[in-house]
Amino acid sequence: MSKYRSFGVGAIVLFLASLAGLAIAFYAYITPLTGVTGTVGALIAIVACIALAVLALILSAVKRRGARIALRVLILLGLSGTFLAGLLLHLWWLSGAMVIGLVGLIIDMVRSTHHTRPVHS
Repeated sequence: MSKYRSFGVGAIVLFLASLAGLAIAFYAYITPLTGVTGTVGALIAIVACIALAVLALILSAVKRRGARIALRVLILLGLSGTFLAGLLLHLWWLSGAMVIGLVGLIIDMVRSTHHTRPVHS
């Protein structure tokens, strides 16, 4: 196995879910008659999705264990908050995208622990 890790599958899933959430929140923010057109809540959801996408890219590049744990905690808080915002704004697809992002975060955690365990012969 290569010493250098490319983008992990979990980080890619998290990044794509963040982009999907961004598209959904942006659509709701600019489209008339969505119920949240031009609201601060939809704007905060847009900013949160952008932050989650950036954190997913950083997560895939960071190698140190402590930094990865701190990023995962921040991402989990961001996913939880954006999921709740999606529920409160009645943007069910946004909440669904955050659940998919959570799946990506779980995949990232499982795959990284699998690759860092020492192999006993």
